[in-house]
Amino acid sequence: MPKKADEYAVHLFLTNGHREEVRFLNIQDFQKWYSNDVVPKFDSQEFITVPIKNIQGEYMVVRPAAIVAIRVEPIFFGSVERL
Repeated sequence: MPKKADEYAVHLFLTNGHREEVRFLNIQDFQKWYSNDVVPKFDSQEFITVPIKNIQGEYMVVRPAAIVAIRVEPIFFGSVERL
């Protein structure tokens, strides 16, 4: 039986070479954000909000046109944290 991830780290790779990591509690939350916010505005220069649920009082915005790649990594709390 496959293990269920405890959360998902989503790595956003931006055109200027910056990388940002955001965590989602489940893959459905990521898919909902991606399909509702990123895909419809994929070439837009207007800011969209990136949900940061695990940091209280902090938020991030990004231009969808600046996102060149997204990597989704399942995180298992029983595994060793990588640097």
